[in-house]
Amino acid sequence: MGDNEVMAFDETGAVTNLSEQESWDLLAAQELGRLATAVVNEPEIYPVNFVVDDRTIVFRTAEGSKLLELTVNNRVAFEVDEWDGEGGWSVLVRGQAEALEHADEIDAAETLPLKPWVPTLKKTYVRIRPIAISGRRFRFGDEPASW
Repeated sequence: MGDNEVMAFDETGAVTNLSEQESWDLLAAQELGRLATAVVNEPEIYPVNFVVDDRTIVFRTAEGSKLLELTVNNRVAFEVDEWDGEGGWSVLVRGQAEALEHADEIDAAETLPLKPWVPTLKKTYVRIRPIAISGRRFRFGDEPASW
């Protein structure tokens, strides 16, 4: 679909697809997203602060369940959204997460504007390399008549 074409199931124009560039622009303007993981058919969702770096997503984490889950299954989904009284938008990234291990990657990540929001040590940088990105914009309104 094109940048602002209406999705097939939406005859009201209340939902439109975003272009890839619009999706990246909205993603880059945010600081908080939701990381979705799944291990042994058990889904988890974690709020994380992040930055966009060269069309990848970078966040920091401590040792624990997020990092352990990413070593078992590195396929993830990452979502950001925003809304107000008029409408909103949502961007979804599907990709592969990897903990940064090489000194040059870690050194580069340490220059990013990415600091923990809570006073805990988060020594591991994780990068999500997207496989797909999609976004939608929503215009709020009354439910249309069903007939």
